[in-house]
Amino acid sequence: MSWLLERLRKCQDNRGIMANLRCILVENKKHRAWPALNRLGVAIDDDVAAFIAGIFATHPEVTTGGNFGATCKLIEQKRGDKRGDDHKLTPTERRFQHLLSAERGDELNSRVLRMVLMAKSQGVPVDYAKLEMDLKFWSDRTKTEWATSFWTQDITPAQEGEV
Repeated sequence: MSWLLERLRKCQDNRGIMANLRCILVENKKHRAWPALNRLGVAIDDDVAAFIAGIFATHPEVTTGGNFGATCKLIEQKRGDKRGDDHKLTPTERRFQHLLSAERGDELNSRVLRMVLMAKSQGVPVDYAKLEMDLKFWSDRTKTEWATSFWTQDITPAQEGEV
């Protein structure tokens, strides 16, 4: 467990701090989060740690093991998304693809936030320590690891003639 996650878990019952931390997710309210981040030992300019604190404050259900691709797959399963005979992407697959195509920064954060909100609605916990490291080192390697976790969990042999 990361030092940030340890500190967040210690204060997760403090509704005031959690409310202030959620403000980091809203551009014109970020200043409200700065004192709470400081108390946690998070540098105000550490965008990834601040973002993790904000999404943790939004959905504090934590797990260990598995990357965010596995989390997204579990969201898809809990939502009951099924692939039809037309081979179109499920709604969750489509959102996940958009997440993987995101550039580092606000675009990536907003797409991760949407998936975390979906995780919250489905009762799916998130490995915030792993997510923090993946966002810090966002690269093709991270994207590939997430995609592998998402799409190889339910491999079924292709029917003859399928592509």
